[in-house]
Amino acid sequence: MPDNRMEAAIIYESHLPDALRRAIVYAGNDGFVASLPQLLHARLGASFDNIIWNTWFTANSEECVARTPQGNWVLVAVHGGGIFATPERIRNLYHASVDRKSKLGFTGLFAGKISERENRDIVDGRLPDGRQIPVYAFSDVERGIADPPRTYAVVMDLEIAQNAHTGYVDFDDLRDDPLMTVRAGGGEQAAAYLDKAKSRGNTDAIGCWHSLNEIEPDQPQSCICTMYGSPGGERARIYAPEGIDHLRGVHTDFGIRGDTGMINMGRYVAVAPRSAATGVRDLSFGA
Repeated sequence: MPDNRMEAAIIYESHLPDALRRAIVYAGNDGFVASLPQLLHARLGASFDNIIWNTWFTANSEECVARTPQGNWVLVAVHGGGIFATPERIRNLYHASVDRKSKLGFTGLFAGKISERENRDIVDGRLPDGRQIPVYAFSDVERGIADPPRTYAVVMDLEIAQNAHTGYVDFDDLRDDPLMTVRAGGGEQAAAYLDKAKSRGNTDAIGCWHSLNEIEPDQPQSCICTMYGSPGGERARIYAPEGIDHLRGVHTDFGIRGDTGMINMGRYVAVAPRSAATGVRDLSFGA
């Protein structure tokens, strides 16, 4: 219908698979659950007082450590889906044996172990639901993908990803960082996002994290990415595990993380066409 427009909703639940289930229902067949590049794109178009900058969001993006048929270890970043893109797959992970020898349980860093078939399929761009998605090389993303699809994968050598920066990183150092480039969906968007984020607090560093140098060797696995934010540039009080409270501002924002444990809450952004004519959002209710 001509009055339809794409409308976003924040979907939060204290249980990750429940949040994903509700987000998928909201998106329906014609919408989508926002990936990490899409979340960063939204931040670029929003003012700093918008909630998109001021809290954390679960991205519909995964970083999978996998082995190619030739025996090479790679990082497969999947934007717009992945192995753990359904509530059922996450629940299967939760219900797996907690024994460290379990083939489908958690890793020691609470990423999700993946099966040999899932490993083989994701390298080839096949999702668990049977869909075939485009697979790009890192060099493709570095140059920029024109009109990228909603769901796609990027494959890069694991050693390159392991050598990427992690922690609170100088903005200038992240401009050419390969993992930041992949996470942003391209070098141009990465640079634009870093410029805007830096202008928010007039600071020199931002969080960009991975644990790829600490993962269990020879274990295919995947982890869902998270985008963090701090309230309005104000300093927010948090508590360290040892009980000492600290103050932090936007300059110590957690930033983008690919190392967040999968036992977690979920806050997705779901986007779907909605009709202004049949909803109450744009109605006037008087004084």
